[in-house]
Amino acid sequence: MLDPELLERITARLAELDELEEQLAKQLAEVRAERDELAVAERVLERITGQLAEERASNRPVPGQVAGRAVMLIPHREPGMEEGALP
Repeated sequence: MLDPELLERITARLAELDELEEQLAKQLAEVRAERDELAVAERVLERITGQLAEERASNRPVPGQVAGRAVMLIPHREPGMEEGALP
């Protein structure tokens, strides 16, 4: 005959393990979602960094916004700068 106390302990432990499994599954889903978000953020950052590098390499003035109005950013004056550097 099976000991009822042992069966009760086994049942209680199974319930604890089920709860732990549920918590771990939730944590794993959260970790995976955050990793996906970070991967997207990394790709966006790489793309923007590449675009900025291209803009700087082309030496074009970059349009900007000041007080909601479109403005053209003028590069800082440096020795030997040609008029072509201006917009």
